[in-house]
Amino acid sequence: MNGTALTWHGRRLYRHGVPHRVLSGGLHYFRVHPELWRDRLRRLIDLGLNTVDTYIPWNFHQPHEDRAPRFDGWRDVERFIRMAGEEGLDVVVRPGPYICAEWSNGGLPSWLTGRDIAIRSSDPAFTDAVGRWFDALVPRLAALQAAEGGPVVAVQVENEFGSYGDDRAYLCWLRDALTARGVTELLFTADGPTELMLDGGTLPGTLTAVTLGSKPDAARRLLSARRPDEPFVVAEFWNGWFDHWGEPHHVRGVDSAVRTLRGIIADGGSVSIYMAHGGTNFGLWAGGNDHEGRLQSTVTSYDSDAPIAEDGTLTAKFFAMRTALGAERPVRSSARPTTLPPARVPLVHRADLIAGLRAVRATTSTAPRPASFEELGLDAGMVLHTAHPRIPPGEHRLVLTDVRDRALVLVDGVVLGVACPDSPEVKVLGTGEAVRLEVLVENLGRVNYGPGIGRHKGLLGPVLVDRRIVQGWDSTPVALQEWSATELESAVAAGPATTRAGFADATVHVDVPEDTFLALPGSGRGLVWVNGFLLGRYWEIGPQVTLYCPAPLLRAGANTVTVLELARLGGVLELRDRPELGPPEEYVEEFA
Repeated sequence: MNGTALTWHGRRLYRHGVPHRVLSGGLHYFRVHPELWRDRLRRLIDLGLNTVDTYIPWNFHQPHEDRAPRFDGWRDVERFIRMAGEEGLDVVVRPGPYICAEWSNGGLPSWLTGRDIAIRSSDPAFTDAVGRWFDALVPRLAALQAAEGGPVVAVQVENEFGSYGDDRAYLCWLRDALTARGVTELLFTADGPTELMLDGGTLPGTLTAVTLGSKPDAARRLLSARRPDEPFVVAEFWNGWFDHWGEPHHVRGVDSAVRTLRGIIADGGSVSIYMAHGGTNFGLWAGGNDHEGRLQSTVTSYDSDAPIAEDGTLTAKFFAMRTALGAERPVRSSARPTTLPPARVPLVHRADLIAGLRAVRATTSTAPRPASFEELGLDAGMVLHTAHPRIPPGEHRLVLTDVRDRALVLVDGVVLGVACPDSPEVKVLGTGEAVRLEVLVENLGRVNYGPGIGRHKGLLGPVLVDRRIVQGWDSTPVALQEWSATELESAVAAGPATTRAGFADATVHVDVPEDTFLALPGSGRGLVWVNGFLLGRYWEIGPQVTLYCPAPLLRAGANTVTVLELARLGGVLELRDRPELGPPEEYVEEFA
């Protein structure tokens, strides 16, 4: 098949010369278990869509610089694209290298952003690394283009760059990097519908798309004035929103979302519903936002109040949008996947926190100051810092001058408290003797949007006893996201348990694996593994209460759920048949 699938002229989009509207939905292969990819793609078709779009997160494929990018298993993006084509969907790919997506570091690997370089710019130190990544990735995508008989019909250049910078040379380099590696299908940029963002993020000769949650008529007028011959394309229509820990669960009313959708697709407009199916931030891949220097950590669920819920449930929004999109074929998918029956299973406390962490071998760095995550080559997880300062008699201030993001402070094995940027100090009682000071620093998610992208993690400033700097530190990385099943078992076996925090497990017996939702009533904050797979983070501050556990993570017979509790372990694991994502609050993103 020759020629570009999608073309435009006279403000209209064409597919192989026939008038066409892209009716797309965001569905990220990296947020859905591979055994569920086909089911979720079929649900997009049931919604009335003809296209699926996905980001490609560089750090998911290449978390370590010294190892080649992986494209197998969960990372087999080619299989996902081919599967979409088999189901009759076109595919839009968004390879970044920056993707935002509420994904850790906006998809950029921390081994790169940890350097003193200008990210998302024409700095050769950045573009050289991107070029090597594109060498591995882009030919795989090019082979799946419509011109080659595949389903890929469009490729995005960068992502909302106009919200970040104005380096036109960088955008031109990226466009050329894609075409030089074989991309021949439609290229486009995507930015917010403001003069500021469009000035920074668009390219002459490349289709301009917008991202928005409301006011499509104003966006259409703005684009018509700037690009009078181009069709109106909304690369992201935010029909819901994501959540941060400690904030409300964001939702968007059906009527509001459908009204905006109708406004977008009027007069031949094209759209990608973001998200059509949000999925889950499994492991420690959830990102965060920087708000006035403080981190807002994104929750494990990426349900996003999408028309297809996190577990695949077809919501009221699904059926209303289906009507608005003019879907005529009957719905093939079940309204709701089946679940395990509700149950309560005892949690058995096996090992204390520090003992369990120390039981997993890791290379310790020794230096006058604490090593950052980046210096240790650690993307996510924790770092255990140990020093032996002498504390004079009496009460003193122990100050962590710049901690990113949260630290548990212990002296001689006793927890003194938690330090964070808003509350950086704890009190310590000295006797005149040296103490064993342990500081367990947790990364709560790397910033994925704005100038804070690439911010380092760890104890980034001095630790003080009153005015005196503590020097001489052992820093041990705790790479939780990379722990093998054997390493996790070593941590659990490091008992006995004598405190309220640490490692616990529960055994769940299953006849036939089905979806379930896990809750930990009485527990405070920590992580959950299912049969050795890191499901994600839980936190009593909410809004999210339950963690979605898809059926493919379970097996017939005995299943082991492992919990790492950082504050206060409850005594029970609950299996529920419904999600609980927190008290809802209406949210509609608007540009001024």
